[in-house]
Amino acid sequence: MKRIALLTGICLLFISCGGDEQNWYGTLHGVVTDYDTQEQLSGANVSLAPGSKSVVTGTDGYFEFKDLEAIQYTLTVQKSGYATNRKTVTAISGEDTEVNISITKNN
Repeated sequence: MKRIALLTGICLLFISCGGDEQNWYGTLHGVVTDYDTQEQLSGANVSLAPGSKSVVTGTDGYFEFKDLEAIQYTLTVQKSGYATNRKTVTAISGEDTEVNISITKNN
């Protein structure tokens, strides 16, 4: 009985000392800019598919999606007075991926 308890304790010790845990999720972030002026655009809607997540850019044009599964996504950027732009990107486990997107003013 003591041997079983000792072996169980040793096994639990090795399991708990397994090193760094794998981060199975990724982050996508970037800045939305005006195509012609390169000005950062606030108030742009950035949506993510699949997943139906959506954020609005801040005054610096910045957006971020955290804790994403490591798969391919389509980012769609929309802002009043601008043409919609889409970009395909892959979230990578344990990494931050930068995705900057420019949009063009409507004529």
